[in-house]
Amino acid sequence: MTIIKIENLTKKFGDGPTAVIALDHVTVSVNAGEFVAVMGPSGCGKSTLLHLLGGLDKPTNGKIILEDLNIADISDARLTELRRRRIGFVFQFFNLLPTLTAVENVALPLVLDGVKTAKANSQATEWLKKVGLSDRLNYRPDQLSGGQQQRVAIARALVAEPALILADEPTGNLDSRSSDEVASLLRTVSEKWGRTVLIVTHDPRIAAYADRIIFLKDGRIVEETKLSGTSAQKVKQVRQKAEAL
Repeated sequence: MTIIKIENLTKKFGDGPTAVIALDHVTVSVNAGEFVAVMGPSGCGKSTLLHLLGGLDKPTNGKIILEDLNIADISDARLTELRRRRIGFVFQFFNLLPTLTAVENVALPLVLDGVKTAKANSQATEWLKKVGLSDRLNYRPDQLSGGQQQRVAIARALVAEPALILADEPTGNLDSRSSDEVASLLRTVSEKWGRTVLIVTHDPRIAAYADRIIFLKDGRIVEETKLSGTSAQKVKQVRQKAEAL
């Protein structure tokens, strides 16, 4: 089952001779439960693609079909509702509210959507337990390590039971051990919990956790790769392809 389908997606910034084409007629589909990594050199359009898929920006042309709905054409109010309920976001710098506990941070999307606090906190607690933070429920972000904060952020992204998780360099602010733990958790999100995960990363080691890798260059898809072999072999495949861009 296809969760998200992109057709001839184009994004242009500016007009005239100074215009920049960030994405140039990109077409790709991602299936339910698939873990996809997007890689490419700086300025290739990775983050622009993620922002468009998350409804944070509008395309110049093309379609973004999420569960049979073209999100490029819907109203801002409907788009806000869709982001709140069907799309989960994970950012490089966690974006947790410093004065709230882990439970309160994870429950916040539900509370903002009108769910009663007690129910929201209950659901938040369950997701924090699933991501391995049952002993950190009432800790504030400054009492957590970077890896633990990112686990809170992943629980927050999952708490509304979205179809799609978008992660923008989620390991970019972590050490190698915490990066592996977060990447492994995102793998679990897709493999065990059935969510579609799309991650932007520059790290071949992290990309190797994915089912498929999309390589972008100058706003275009230049290659799609499904990995095979051991973890070390997958990392080697990704590194070779990334260096060839």
